[in-house]
Amino acid sequence: MSTDPRPRRGRVPLRLRRHPVPWRHQRPTWREARPAVIAAALARALARPSGNWYVLGASTDVRPARPLSGTVAGAEVVVWRDARGRLVGGPGACPHLGAPLADSPVRCGTLVCHWHGLALDGAPFAGWEPLPVHDDGVLVWVRLDTVGEEPPTAAPLVPDRPPRTTALTSVWRGAGTCEPEDVVANRLDPWHGAWFHPYSFVDLTVVEAPGTARDDGGGDRYVVDVSFRLTGRLVVPVRAEFTAPGPRTVVMRITDGEGTGSVVESHATPLGPDGSGRPRTAVVEAVLATSDRPGFPLARRMAPVLRPLLRAASGRLWRDDLAYAERRGHLRARGLFPG
Repeated sequence: MSTDPRPRRGRVPLRLRRHPVPWRHQRPTWREARPAVIAAALARALARPSGNWYVLGASTDVRPARPLSGTVAGAEVVVWRDARGRLVGGPGACPHLGAPLADSPVRCGTLVCHWHGLALDGAPFAGWEPLPVHDDGVLVWVRLDTVGEEPPTAAPLVPDRPPRTTALTSVWRGAGTCEPEDVVANRLDPWHGAWFHPYSFVDLTVVEAPGTARDDGGGDRYVVDVSFRLTGRLVVPVRAEFTAPGPRTVVMRITDGEGTGSVVESHATPLGPDGSGRPRTAVVEAVLATSDRPGFPLARRMAPVLRPLLRAASGRLWRDDLAYAERRGHLRARGLFPG
């Protein structure tokens, strides 16, 4: 472990960078960002079980009158809430003549096919079998055993989170032309943060990387000291750790400084090939921000105003990170990736 001091909380959450280092003069990180370290961390993540669970979207996207739908590895799925508010779901094609159930309304907890009026209440119907689904209060998951081909589990492994009753929550979703492993590899390379995202991150130091910790048998986490850049020289310094609890999930957790306990979950879900046969992957990122500052409850009450800002920040970062993942996938497909 580095002897670098941990970020300290001040009277106010913001800090002023008194001697900012220009982007071009910051310390290069390419020697530390060893491809072998990232590849080994990725391999361990991909080897972890998922129970065949895939993130479909945000819990709030399942509305009373409309279902939430998506494609997982080429399989159409649809989920909605029944008359008791319980999440149900299954294949996204109507068993009658294959209509897209994604375009069908929900009436009193029943999904009514908009082609011929076939009603599905979530129970088995001739040619249509429900799928295991899970709502963790933030994200909606679906289990596809024929896709994952792993021993199934009753529920997904949901990362530890701050209580939803005290957290400000936001979910962003986007997609790129790559495999889930390319998205996970991006998140397991924290060294690129201040170089590739200078509008968001400055003064980044990787304090601990997998295989370097002495206190836990080698560890499998990254510990990073970094400042979130708000505007100009105003920053919020934190210490954060990155872990990969599953093959398609990377979790960043603030462990010291402002917002200790806050979590950012990045989930990668395979969508299937596009029209040209290239793989497509959805990224669903959930932010659960928390703080013991006296003013944080007011921020939570302003959630309808703040959520679009949080989603915009996630989208800006992922615009670049999906380009990173797509480039990695392109090189890997051609056998040119350096890892």
